Amino acid sequence: MTAILDILRFFEAFAPVQTAMDFDNVGLLIGDKNRTVTKALVSLDITAETVEEAAALGCELIISHHPVIFRPLKHLHTRDAAYLLARHDIAAVCMHTNLDLSDDFGVNLCLAAALGLQNVRKSACGECLFIGELAEKADMTAFAAHAKAALSCTGLRYTDKKACVQTVAVASGAGGSDIFAAAEEGADVLVTGEIKHHEILAANSLGVNVLDAGHFKTEDVVILPLAQKLGQAFEDVQFIKSAVSDDGVKYL
Repeated sequence: MTAILDILRFFEAFAPVQTAMDFDNVGLLIGDKNRTVTKALVSLDITAETVEEAAALGCELIISHHPVIFRPLKHLHTRDAAYLLARHDIAAVCMHTNLDLSDDFGVNLCLAAALGLQNVRKSACGECLFIGELAEKADMTAFAAHAKAALSCTGLRYTDKKACVQTVAVASGAGGSDIFAAAEEGADVLVTGEIKHHEILAANSLGVNVLDAGHFKTEDVVILPLAQKLGQAFEDVQFIKSAVSDDGVKYL
């Protein structure tokens, strides 16, 4: 029988809790570590919808990337995810920046793999930045189209200060601030999920293209591989990728 503690120990092998950034809140956030698990939902976020999904499936646990409790709680509404987890007696394990930073298995490695990058390594210049190369140089517009398809995006933003790209930096989620580290690494383009206006202007000045595929799409890419990895390690537990987890963003 697999307990939540066994799953927590498994995470320590590739995304140790102590490697998370200081501001973060990771690990077992709701529930009892000694509880036995037979079904677990794996999702980027824990929302009211994913909790109801987990309850309908009979899951004892939700494993997510984003913490269900990030800042100190001052009140709980009956539709708040944390309240619903307690109501349905579902535990929550959240692995956030420790999973971003992992150079064994993590969000950025899965993002790089989805984009088809080779020789992927962790940057020495940026905390959550990884660098890889395309097999051969590509036109930036063609690479943007490739990324859109690979990440199942309905839309994205990109710049093309460089007509052709080969060295690609990835910083999933809100990784736009890594544009300066990407430039130091000699990247032709930074693929991220959020980048601010002044960071785009800096990228233009530095001669580095940016590709903003959205926070959800650059991170949800880890969820299915994570569910599969956990399933291989714990054959007595059914790990199910959430079917309802989505950011709801549409493009015109």
